[in-house]
Amino acid sequence: MTGEDVFDVVVIGAGPVGEIAAARVVRGGLTAAVVEERLAGGECAYYACVPSKALLRPMELAAEVERMPGLQLRGPIDAPAVLARRDRTVSHLDDRGQVSWIEDLPATFVRGRGRLAGPLRVEVTAPDGTRSLRARHAVVIATGSDPLIPDVPGLSAARPWTNREATSVQQVPKRLAVIGGGPVACEMSQALHSLGAHETTMLVRGDRPLGRTEPFAGELLTASLLESGIDVRLGRSVTEVRRPVPDGPVTVHTDDGASVEADEVLVATGRRPATHAIGLDTIGLAAEGPIQVDASMRVAGVPWLYAVGDVNGRSLLTHMGKYQARVCGDVIAVRATGAPDDRPGLRDTADDRGAPQVIFTDPQICAVGRTEARARADGFAVRAVEYDIGAVEGAYLRAEGYTGRAKMVVDEDRRVLLGVTFAGPGVVDLLHGATIAVAGEVPLDRLWHAVPAFPTVSEIWLRLLEEYGL
Repeated sequence: MTGEDVFDVVVIGAGPVGEIAAARVVRGGLTAAVVEERLAGGECAYYACVPSKALLRPMELAAEVERMPGLQLRGPIDAPAVLARRDRTVSHLDDRGQVSWIEDLPATFVRGRGRLAGPLRVEVTAPDGTRSLRARHAVVIATGSDPLIPDVPGLSAARPWTNREATSVQQVPKRLAVIGGGPVACEMSQALHSLGAHETTMLVRGDRPLGRTEPFAGELLTASLLESGIDVRLGRSVTEVRRPVPDGPVTVHTDDGASVEADEVLVATGRRPATHAIGLDTIGLAAEGPIQVDASMRVAGVPWLYAVGDVNGRSLLTHMGKYQARVCGDVIAVRATGAPDDRPGLRDTADDRGAPQVIFTDPQICAVGRTEARARADGFAVRAVEYDIGAVEGAYLRAEGYTGRAKMVVDEDRRVLLGVTFAGPGVVDLLHGATIAVAGEVPLDRLWHAVPAFPTVSEIWLRLLEEYGL
């Protein structure tokens, strides 16, 4: 296929971020084309957020039952049934529904590998030929990120799993080695352990998993991991990986001279922006690394180019990428008309305050804004307050032996919240209230009048504020 097609906006990447960017520019009255080489819907829909939570939910429910006297599981979790439901949640890796959604915006969906080919031009390579697209106003890069495989001797040759293989597993291995201590490592260790990976070993380089959260979060999670039978080895770096037979066992060696033999090894040590070979060099930008953008998601020095989601490195979370896409799509539509673009809502402010995040482990870990350490490093006058969630009546009623903790970080100069962290069973439902308080910079004296219902776990807010002295 040859020729050039013209649209107001061309979006490279049809993950959730690219989809939203296209939807917003179309809502603003512009035409759009969306280019995708793989599955429309992206990593989140097929290999990350959606399938991982489908795998974790049965584990969460089983743990809830175990904490409630009078209830008892009739047997182990039915792994085949869980995997079958996981397959349904990802539409059996069929993206026809997502393609239809894009076309119904309406926008033009173009299957193929998109790359920049000069100012306002995108070249799409597909099995049936090459197609050239030209944008009148803007090109949006929404190519996401790829799993990072560390440069460890033998690791790449051992064909390690990433989140993609872990979330799409069809046969759960009995022995699993996990390299990493971040959200993916923690979530998938627990999920696969509950589904049959009874010998699961986590190799964590730091002194606790989830090293970027408040210390108590990682400590509570470590205790839960160990109690469930997962072997957590802290302060361990991988020095070598060997898999002499392609389908045979894999051996992971660590810096203390020990080793772990497993059926599969999962690498969950981070992600890198998917900028390779997308033509950034054709317009004078670095071909690797995150694409630097301003608060409207526009690339510095390139007034027609925007980058949203993981690819800009600001916040590698789907919901934050979609938020950036809304900002980006709206500002492109306004700029296309020549109207002033300084009205509220056309700039990213949420990233500056700290993104909300949930780690769906048992216990759940939820946080928004800054940790105490980050707030102090940023120069704020900080006071931090913690409270045992298990001491709240609603938590006691929720589960026997409820174990959890909450912390709020206060800017003493303005008496507003800089950050909040919850760790405990079912705390995910507390997070959005904290997000509103942090993003809205609600004064503590006003927040005190937001009365939590009794008896609920949300009474933790009252206890934290009382601990603060209100």
